[in-house]
Amino acid sequence: MNKEYYAEYFKLERTHWWFKVRERIIEDVIKSHIIVHKDLSILNIGAATGRTSEMLSKYGTVKSLEYDEDCCEFTRQKLNIPIIHGSILYLPFPDNSFDLVCAIDVIEHIEDDKAGINEMERVCKSNGNIFITVPAFAGLWSHHDVVNQHFRRYRMPQVVNLFGSLNNGRIIFKSYFNSLLFPPVYAFRKLSKIIPEKWIRRDSGSDFSVTQSSIINKLLFNIFYLERLLLKFMKFPVGVSIIFLWKKN
Repeated sequence: MNKEYYAEYFKLERTHWWFKVRERIIEDVIKSHIIVHKDLSILNIGAATGRTSEMLSKYGTVKSLEYDEDCCEFTRQKLNIPIIHGSILYLPFPDNSFDLVCAIDVIEHIEDDKAGINEMERVCKSNGNIFITVPAFAGLWSHHDVVNQHFRRYRMPQVVNLFGSLNNGRIIFKSYFNSLLFPPVYAFRKLSKIIPEKWIRRDSGSDFSVTQSSIINKLLFNIFYLERLLLKFMKFPVGVSIIFLWKKN
């Protein structure tokens, strides 16, 4: 991927309505279900252009890891933060190293997702937490997944089974999210399959950047933000994504 891709993704992570609300939802779960103090040791796997690492740094000391070497270099230069080039399948850390191990929209990129989860569990301390988000429902598969090199989209039982293979631990929180917008997203993804291939965006925006209308983007932000508030009191049975927090005993 070229530098233009990373530059565009860098901007999207910090300005796009979907990324902005997702970040708040992630923080809500961390603050509600993990004892937050400033000495948490945190591993952020798949740091990309660094926004998730910036957010997690509010809650402790973050080590960032990214598989794409060019993306590592871009993020180092852009943010002047240390970022390690490495794979979730071979995490370059000792056993029991981190209080919180995060993979935010990462596991879907791994063919052997079980091996990735096992590695996360290995480097997680006893009484530490593993936190992931993943895209949901194979029926939503579109060019967005192809462009972003996904292997799969998940249903909740698949995620539960992944963590069920680990020896000692328990689920702390699980829910679908981006649920209120599920119907229009589903319709759009189905429609995109009949769009001529030459019209399909293939850059970092993919179908995030379907409109430049500030009014529509503000409406989408407000709908997604409403869902953030609802997630404090309920869990959704369906959604575009899954959020999942697991505690190691």
